[in-house]
Amino acid sequence: MTDKAAIIDVWMQHPNLNFINHDMFASLRRWMGIDKVTEEIPAEATLGVMDQAGVGIGLISSWYGPQGPLITNEEVLSLTDSFPDRFVGIASTNLYKPMEGVRELRHYVKNEGFRGLRIVQWLWNLPTTDRRYYPLFAECVELDIPVCLQVGHTGPLCPSEPGRPIPYIDEVAIDFPELKMVCGHIGYPWTEEMIAVATKHQNVVIDTSAYAAHRFPEELVRFMKTNGRKKVLFGTNYPMITPGQCLERLEKLELNDEQKALFLYENARRIFKLD
Repeated sequence: MTDKAAIIDVWMQHPNLNFINHDMFASLRRWMGIDKVTEEIPAEATLGVMDQAGVGIGLISSWYGPQGPLITNEEVLSLTDSFPDRFVGIASTNLYKPMEGVRELRHYVKNEGFRGLRIVQWLWNLPTTDRRYYPLFAECVELDIPVCLQVGHTGPLCPSEPGRPIPYIDEVAIDFPELKMVCGHIGYPWTEEMIAVATKHQNVVIDTSAYAAHRFPEELVRFMKTNGRKKVLFGTNYPMITPGQCLERLEKLELNDEQKALFLYENARRIFKLD
């Protein structure tokens, strides 16, 4: 791994054309001010964006939905093999085929060094309490890896209900107290609920992906400075937003050195076992 004091981005993806040009991301492309992309984006472009913001390690994920993968685990593996000091793999699998999904997750964690599972609930329009998640949650506990879940409303024009912290994240944490849950996108507009759930459950944490620092709700900043200083991780949701955009006004949060280090890299190192 790279410098231990380098920033870690816990929620990003290296986009292929299938992903970045998908119809469901049309609203996000408008927000980003881009049209359809016509040439594959090289890994060096993603690394360059990371370098500009001082991000040393990116946790890059595959993307799996009901229609199949938009980014495959093999594509992620190709990047982690090519740049092992910069990229860490996060797997994704098919919820509709639980044993196939469990075996695929087990393979990529045990044999290929992946460090977590990501499930984007709005892709499936299923809350995390649905039975289809539970075999994968159990396997995450056995493998001692986090599951990364989306909380809050959706940017794409898809239902937001599956991203509610209460009741869904709360009830899963009750059923699986050993499961490490990294809840991305801060839970907005249910941020107070997300903070309450993270406070209640030892193994539930929050990442700030999809939000620039100057857009963090006040209650989240207070949490980062007090009892939640070990509960909030830095993430971007790149390529939808870049690390530079996320960190541009970080100083305005007035985090002290300890709080900043925990947020930017120490919490991620601990939870994803990156040492």
